[in-house]
Amino acid sequence: MKTKILSLFLIISTSIYSQNSEPIQADRPDQTETPAIVPKGMFQVETGFTFQKNDAISKSFTLPSTLWKYGVNENFELRLITEFLSEELTKEKLNGLAPIYVGFKVKLADEKGIIPKTSFIGHISLPNAASKEFKTDFFAPEFRFVMQHTLSEKFSLSYNLGAEWDGFSAAPTFIYTNAIGYSISNNLGSYIEIFGFIPQKMNSNHSIDGGITYLISNNFMVDLSSGFGISKNAPDYYWALGFSFRI
Repeated sequence: MKTKILSLFLIISTSIYSQNSEPIQADRPDQTETPAIVPKGMFQVETGFTFQKNDAISKSFTLPSTLWKYGVNENFELRLITEFLSEELTKEKLNGLAPIYVGFKVKLADEKGIIPKTSFIGHISLPNAASKEFKTDFFAPEFRFVMQHTLSEKFSLSYNLGAEWDGFSAAPTFIYTNAIGYSISNNLGSYIEIFGFIPQKMNSNHSIDGGITYLISNNFMVDLSSGFGISKNAPDYYWALGFSFRI
Protein backbone atom coordinates (compact mmCIF):
# COMPACT_ATOMS: atom_id res chain seq x y z
CA MET A 1 0.00 0.00 0.00
CA LYS A 2 2.82 2.41 0.88
CA THR A 3 4.52 1.66 -2.45
CA LYS A 4 1.33 2.49 -4.36
CA ILE A 5 0.91 5.77 -2.47
CA LEU A 6 4.53 6.75 -3.17
CA SER A 7 4.18 5.92 -6.88
CA LEU A 8 0.99 8.00 -7.11
CA PHE A 9 2.71 10.91 -5.34
CA LEU A 10 5.63 10.83 -7.78
CA ILE A 11 3.36 10.75 -10.83
CA ILE A 12 1.24 13.65 -9.55
CA SER A 13 4.32 15.70 -8.59
CA THR A 14 6.09 15.20 -11.89
CA SER A 15 2.91 15.98 -13.84
CA ILE A 16 2.55 19.32 -12.06
CA TYR A 17 6.14 20.39 -12.69
CA SER A 18 6.28 19.06 -16.25
CA GLN A 19 3.85 21.69 -17.52
CA ASN A 20 6.56 24.37 -17.41
CA SER A 21 9.80 22.44 -17.94
CA GLU A 22 11.84 20.87 -20.71
CA PRO A 23 11.75 17.04 -20.96
CA ILE A 24 14.03 15.28 -18.51
CA GLN A 25 17.47 14.22 -19.76
CA ALA A 26 19.13 11.38 -17.87
CA ASP A 27 22.55 9.75 -17.78
CA ARG A 28 20.90 6.32 -18.08
CA PRO A 29 20.27 3.82 -19.57
CA ASP A 30 23.28 4.01 -21.92
CA GLN A 31 26.94 4.19 -20.86
CA THR A 32 27.23 7.65 -22.49
CA GLU A 33 26.55 10.44 -20.02
CA THR A 34 24.57 13.46 -21.19
CA PRO A 35 26.04 17.00 -21.07
CA ALA A 36 22.66 18.32 -19.87
CA ILE A 37 22.54 19.91 -16.40
CA VAL A 38 19.63 19.36 -14.01
CA PRO A 39 17.57 22.60 -13.92
CA LYS A 40 18.37 24.96 -11.05
CA GLY A 41 16.67 24.01 -7.80
CA MET A 42 15.49 20.62 -9.04
CA PHE A 43 16.31 17.23 -7.55
CA GLN A 44 16.70 14.31 -9.98
CA VAL A 45 16.91 10.59 -9.30
CA GLU A 46 18.02 8.01 -11.88
CA THR A 47 17.77 4.41 -10.72
CA GLY A 48 17.73 0.95 -12.23
CA PHE A 49 18.33 -2.77 -11.89
CA THR A 50 20.93 -4.66 -13.92
CA PHE A 51 21.79 -8.32 -14.47
CA GLN A 52 25.17 -9.06 -16.03
CA LYS A 53 26.64 -12.43 -17.01
CA ASN A 54 30.38 -11.91 -16.86
CA ASP A 55 31.52 -15.31 -18.08
CA ALA A 56 30.74 -19.03 -17.67
CA ILE A 57 31.21 -19.00 -13.89
CA SER A 58 30.30 -15.52 -12.66
CA LYS A 59 27.42 -13.06 -12.79
CA SER A 60 26.41 -9.88 -11.00
CA PHE A 61 23.31 -7.88 -10.09
CA THR A 62 22.81 -4.24 -9.14
CA LEU A 63 19.78 -3.96 -6.87
CA PRO A 64 19.68 -1.03 -7.58
CA SER A 65 22.21 1.52 -8.85
CA THR A 66 21.08 5.09 -8.19
CA LEU A 67 22.40 8.47 -9.30
CA TRP A 68 21.18 11.39 -7.18
CA LYS A 69 21.53 14.87 -8.74
CA TYR A 70 20.77 18.44 -7.71
CA GLY A 71 20.86 21.48 -9.98
CA VAL A 72 22.79 24.30 -8.27
CA ASN A 73 22.50 26.63 -11.26
CA GLU A 74 22.25 26.41 -15.05
CA ASN A 75 25.93 25.44 -15.30
CA PHE A 76 26.54 23.15 -12.31
CA GLU A 77 25.01 20.10 -10.62
CA LEU A 78 25.97 18.04 -7.57
CA ARG A 79 25.99 14.24 -7.85
CA LEU A 80 25.92 11.19 -5.55
CA ILE A 81 26.09 7.55 -6.69
CA THR A 82 24.94 4.62 -4.55
CA GLU A 83 24.99 1.03 -5.71
CA PHE A 84 23.98 -2.22 -4.03
CA LEU A 85 25.77 -5.20 -5.56
CA SER A 86 25.25 -8.94 -5.55
CA GLU A 87 28.03 -10.98 -7.15
CA GLU A 88 28.21 -14.74 -7.70
CA LEU A 89 31.46 -16.53 -8.50
CA THR A 90 31.17 -20.37 -8.62
CA LYS A 91 30.06 -21.19 -5.05
CA GLU A 92 30.92 -17.79 -3.53
CA LYS A 93 28.35 -15.01 -3.23
CA LEU A 94 28.98 -11.41 -2.14
CA ASN A 95 26.30 -8.86 -1.27
CA GLY A 96 26.64 -5.30 -0.12
CA LEU A 97 27.01 -1.60 -0.80
CA ALA A 98 29.72 -0.55 -3.26
CA PRO A 99 31.81 2.54 -2.37
CA ILE A 100 29.71 5.70 -2.58
CA TYR A 101 30.78 8.26 -5.19
CA VAL A 102 30.39 12.03 -4.77
CA GLY A 103 30.93 14.49 -7.56
CA PHE A 104 29.69 17.18 -9.90
CA LYS A 105 28.94 18.06 -13.52
CA VAL A 106 29.84 21.45 -14.98
CA LYS A 107 28.84 22.84 -18.38
CA LEU A 108 31.79 23.85 -20.55
CA ALA A 109 30.23 24.84 -23.88
CA ASP A 110 26.92 25.09 -25.73
CA GLU A 111 26.55 23.47 -29.13
CA LYS A 112 27.59 25.81 -31.94
CA GLY A 113 28.39 24.56 -35.42
CA ILE A 114 30.98 21.81 -35.19
CA ILE A 115 31.53 22.53 -31.49
CA PRO A 116 29.50 19.99 -29.47
CA LYS A 117 27.53 20.68 -26.34
CA THR A 118 30.15 19.79 -23.73
CA SER A 119 30.28 19.18 -19.99
CA PHE A 120 32.81 17.75 -17.55
CA ILE A 121 31.92 15.14 -14.92
CA GLY A 122 34.13 14.35 -11.94
CA HIS A 123 33.59 11.86 -9.10
CA ILE A 124 35.60 10.38 -6.28
CA SER A 125 34.74 7.25 -4.32
CA LEU A 126 34.76 7.05 -0.53
CA PRO A 127 36.57 3.77 0.25
CA ASN A 128 35.10 3.29 3.72
CA ALA A 129 31.55 4.23 2.74
CA ALA A 130 30.86 0.68 1.61
CA SER A 131 30.17 -2.82 2.88
CA LYS A 132 33.30 -4.64 4.03
CA GLU A 133 33.15 -6.97 0.99
CA PHE A 134 33.56 -4.02 -1.40
CA LYS A 135 35.80 -1.57 0.46
CA THR A 136 38.82 -0.28 -1.47
CA ASP A 137 42.30 0.66 -0.26
CA PHE A 138 42.29 4.22 -1.61
CA PHE A 139 40.05 7.02 -2.77
CA ALA A 140 39.23 6.36 -6.44
CA PRO A 141 38.67 9.31 -8.81
CA GLU A 142 37.00 9.18 -12.19
CA PHE A 143 36.29 11.83 -14.82
CA ARG A 144 34.69 12.24 -18.24
CA PHE A 145 34.35 14.86 -20.92
CA VAL A 146 30.83 14.41 -22.31
CA MET A 147 29.87 15.75 -25.75
CA GLN A 148 26.73 15.83 -27.89
CA HIS A 149 25.89 16.88 -31.45
CA THR A 150 22.39 17.44 -32.85
CA LEU A 151 22.44 15.80 -36.29
CA SER A 152 18.78 16.42 -37.18
CA GLU A 153 15.34 16.63 -35.57
CA LYS A 154 15.45 12.86 -35.05
CA PHE A 155 19.13 11.96 -34.68
CA SER A 156 21.85 12.89 -32.18
CA LEU A 157 25.46 11.82 -31.69
CA SER A 158 26.92 11.61 -28.18
CA TYR A 159 30.32 10.50 -26.97
CA ASN A 160 32.44 10.45 -23.79
CA LEU A 161 36.17 10.29 -23.12
CA GLY A 162 37.64 9.82 -19.67
CA ALA A 163 39.41 7.64 -17.14
CA GLU A 164 38.76 5.91 -13.83
CA TRP A 165 40.75 4.27 -11.03
CA ASP A 166 39.75 1.13 -9.11
CA GLY A 167 40.87 2.16 -5.62
CA PHE A 168 43.55 -0.54 -5.38
CA SER A 169 46.30 0.67 -7.72
CA ALA A 170 47.58 3.86 -9.40
CA ALA A 171 47.00 2.46 -12.90
CA PRO A 172 44.07 4.15 -14.69
CA THR A 173 41.47 2.59 -16.95
CA PHE A 174 40.60 4.78 -19.93
CA ILE A 175 36.97 5.01 -21.05
CA TYR A 176 35.30 5.74 -24.36
CA THR A 177 31.65 5.68 -25.43
CA ASN A 178 29.89 6.55 -28.68
CA ALA A 179 26.10 6.54 -29.05
CA ILE A 180 23.63 7.35 -31.81
CA GLY A 181 20.21 8.43 -30.53
CA TYR A 182 16.98 8.34 -32.54
CA SER A 183 13.65 9.91 -31.51
CA ILE A 184 10.93 7.51 -32.62
CA SER A 185 8.25 9.92 -31.38
CA ASN A 186 7.91 12.80 -28.92
CA ASN A 187 7.77 10.32 -26.04
CA LEU A 188 9.71 7.31 -27.33
CA GLY A 189 13.47 7.38 -27.83
CA SER A 190 16.07 4.79 -28.80
CA TYR A 191 19.83 4.42 -29.09
CA ILE A 192 22.63 2.11 -30.15
CA GLU A 193 26.08 2.43 -28.64
CA ILE A 194 29.61 1.08 -28.59
CA PHE A 195 31.76 1.53 -25.50
CA GLY A 196 34.91 0.18 -23.92
CA PHE A 197 37.38 0.18 -21.07
CA ILE A 198 41.12 0.26 -21.73
CA PRO A 199 43.25 -0.57 -18.67
CA GLN A 200 46.83 0.64 -18.65
CA LYS A 201 48.28 -2.79 -17.86
CA MET A 202 45.67 -5.32 -19.04
CA ASN A 203 43.71 -6.14 -22.18
CA SER A 204 40.89 -3.78 -23.11
CA ASN A 205 37.26 -4.86 -23.41
CA HIS A 206 34.63 -3.54 -25.78
CA SER A 207 30.84 -3.94 -25.89
CA ILE A 208 27.79 -2.86 -27.85
CA ASP A 209 24.35 -2.11 -26.46
CA GLY A 210 21.03 -0.50 -27.26
CA GLY A 211 17.81 0.48 -25.59
CA ILE A 212 14.64 2.52 -25.49
CA THR A 213 13.27 5.27 -23.25
CA TYR A 214 9.66 6.34 -22.75
CA LEU A 215 8.73 9.77 -21.45
CA ILE A 216 5.65 9.44 -19.24
CA SER A 217 5.78 13.17 -18.48
CA ASN A 218 8.44 15.85 -18.87
CA ASN A 219 9.75 14.86 -15.44
CA PHE A 220 9.32 11.07 -15.45
CA MET A 221 10.97 8.57 -17.80
CA VAL A 222 11.31 4.78 -17.89
CA ASP A 223 13.96 2.80 -19.77
CA LEU A 224 14.95 -0.68 -20.96
CA SER A 225 18.34 -1.70 -22.36
CA SER A 226 20.58 -4.66 -23.14
CA GLY A 227 24.07 -5.29 -24.50
CA PHE A 228 26.79 -7.85 -25.14
CA GLY A 229 30.57 -8.06 -25.30
CA ILE A 230 32.38 -7.91 -28.64
CA SER A 231 35.88 -8.60 -27.32
CA LYS A 232 37.07 -11.81 -25.68
CA ASN A 233 37.41 -10.49 -22.13
CA ALA A 234 34.26 -8.32 -22.10
CA PRO A 235 31.18 -9.43 -20.13
CA ASP A 236 29.03 -11.91 -22.07
CA TYR A 237 25.83 -9.83 -21.89
CA TYR A 238 23.64 -7.70 -19.66
CA TRP A 239 20.10 -6.34 -19.45
CA ALA A 240 18.74 -3.45 -17.40
CA LEU A 241 15.54 -1.59 -16.62
CA GLY A 242 14.96 1.56 -14.65
CA PHE A 243 13.36 4.96 -14.37
CA SER A 244 14.30 8.60 -13.79
CA PHE A 245 12.30 11.45 -12.26
CA ARG A 246 12.86 14.98 -10.97
CA ILE A 247 11.00 17.24 -8.59
